[in-house]
Amino acid sequence: MLFNSLTFVVFFAIVVFLHRLPLRWRVKKINLLLASYLFYAAWNPPFVLLIWLSTLVDFEVAKRIHASDDRTRRRAWLWLSLGVNLGLLGYFKYGGFLLDNWVAAMASIGVAWQAPDWDIVLPVGISFYTFQTLSYTLDVYFRRGKPCTSLLNFSLFVTFFPQLVAGPIVRPGDLLPQFAQAVTASARQVQWGLMLMVLGLFQKIVIADGLLAPVVDAVYGSAKPVAPLDAWLGTLAFSGQIFCDFAGYTTTAIGAALVLGFSLIDNFRFPYAAIGFSDFWRRWHISLSSWLRDYLYVPLGGNRKGPVRTHINLMLTMLIGGLWHGASWTFVVWGGLHGLYLVGERMLKARVGAWAVWERWWSRIALALLTYALVNITWVFFRAQDFDTAWRVLASMLLIDSSGAPLLSTWLVLSAVVPITGLLLIHGYMRERSLHAEVARLPVAVSGLLWGTMLFLIAITQGGSDAFIYFQF
Repeated sequence: MLFNSLTFVVFFAIVVFLHRLPLRWRVKKINLLLASYLFYAAWNPPFVLLIWLSTLVDFEVAKRIHASDDRTRRRAWLWLSLGVNLGLLGYFKYGGFLLDNWVAAMASIGVAWQAPDWDIVLPVGISFYTFQTLSYTLDVYFRRGKPCTSLLNFSLFVTFFPQLVAGPIVRPGDLLPQFAQAVTASARQVQWGLMLMVLGLFQKIVIADGLLAPVVDAVYGSAKPVAPLDAWLGTLAFSGQIFCDFAGYTTTAIGAALVLGFSLIDNFRFPYAAIGFSDFWRRWHISLSSWLRDYLYVPLGGNRKGPVRTHINLMLTMLIGGLWHGASWTFVVWGGLHGLYLVGERMLKARVGAWAVWERWWSRIALALLTYALVNITWVFFRAQDFDTAWRVLASMLLIDSSGAPLLSTWLVLSAVVPITGLLLIHGYMRERSLHAEVARLPVAVSGLLWGTMLFLIAITQGGSDAFIYFQF
């Protein structure tokens, strides 16, 4: 079930209606849990069984980890949780990838091995809810939290439908306590939540799908080299598409949760205004970057074991982060480039230090634009279906091969330039500001006109039923 569908509008209206009835809190939570299972089953009903398995395993394992003081036994229970969750993720998401690479490795040494067909459907959102349940077990193991005593509350934590399939990845300490006592959204929460849902759907339907997707598809779908300007426009358009698509989903999710009275964490803080790559990852997909930091980078040693080990830890974290996004070497390269950027930035700061000129307004703008340009180099590998496509686009962007003919029409050029220019200006202005505070400053008439215009554009935009990009992860 897609947020950008009439089916979801009806579904959400029914859920809100039931949630606001004068029912016992336990009954309301059961309604939310059943609605969440229905929401997920709309894609493929049998995959609900996988969520049940992860839920039951982690609920029981956490209790046993907490009850034991024996280190070996606690580790054994942790490994059971890791084995079940990562085993399911590995089988469904990476099984075919590993099989293909094994066949290629055998062929490289002259062994012609025919692999069986790997016709496995990837459960939507499996990477998100797997990391969410693992954070619960790991927090209990590291004594950062206590196990939940209510299976109903924990099941709802795992499956809460607004953020189930594409995040944000919520920590147990942020969401579980909200299920402990009855909550009902105030009128202001409902109003702001609905406004966020409209904003998120506007980003997805109008900007990402309506304006930017045709430009991206034309450039990255071309089997021939494209002109350098077109290659850059296609990649810049993808930078806007991936942001508006993913931020659109999480904004809608946060708004939907707020209408029900629950608070979810922000997942984006205007990342294209980032100055440097550590700043970028504090602003982009915050729930994943903080998860990788807390549950991978820090346990590996973080920056506590010297510069060389720190650089290795950064690279490993970003390579795994790239692989998390998809079972393809292009995603690994995308993560590896970000790892190199982070390592290079760290080395440069250690050598140069706090250079005063970097704090001047014009140098900060220049550094932000440089960061954005280098991030776009990585987006080539994120978007391209294979390395041939990535190299074809990248070679044109870097003027290594400028033989390509112009591809984009005047309308497609404008469809890229106008939204991206607007996006960069908004991110720059909002870099240190809050969306809620800025909207609150607007006159009521202006705010109403703005949201009414977005609703109108959502309604008239055709082709608004495309799935969100991050559903495939």
